Amino acid sequence: MESLKTVMQGVAVQLVISRTYSLSTCMSLRYEPTDPYVVRAVFFTDTDEPAEWVLGRDLLADGLRSSAGSGDIRIWPAVGRGDQAMYIVLGSPAGTALLEVPVQDVRTFLDNTEALVPRGTESGHIDWNLELPNLLAKG
Repeated sequence: MESLKTVMQGVAVQLVISRTYSLSTCMSLRYEPTDPYVVRAVFFTDTDEPAEWVLGRDLLADGLRSSAGSGDIRIWPAVGRGDQAMYIVLGSPAGTALLEVPVQDVRTFLDNTEALVPRGTESGHIDWNLELPNLLAKG
């Protein structure tokens, strides 16, 4: 199987606390062609360990244009902000975070992932010989 490079991009985001207050933080987006359906988003906070979320690449792309997702992860474009910002809500038993994210950074990141693995061709980048035993074991 052909080895492809990893796409990584740091993004400055705003953690929205209220209508008038937000905190700046950093999100690192990572895409591995060997796991072609997902994007890993790592958030660096004041804790010892960063928080990592696994997002569907299609979910992230769909959220650029319209409301996408349900449950723990929801994404939508910021109304009235043109192409400047989008929102990502991440929910867990520990709480919910609302992030304001620059659209251009996400669009650039997704364009770079699609240059490696075009949408619709993801299954051709999975090493099924490695994955099949894992899938069968979970039965």
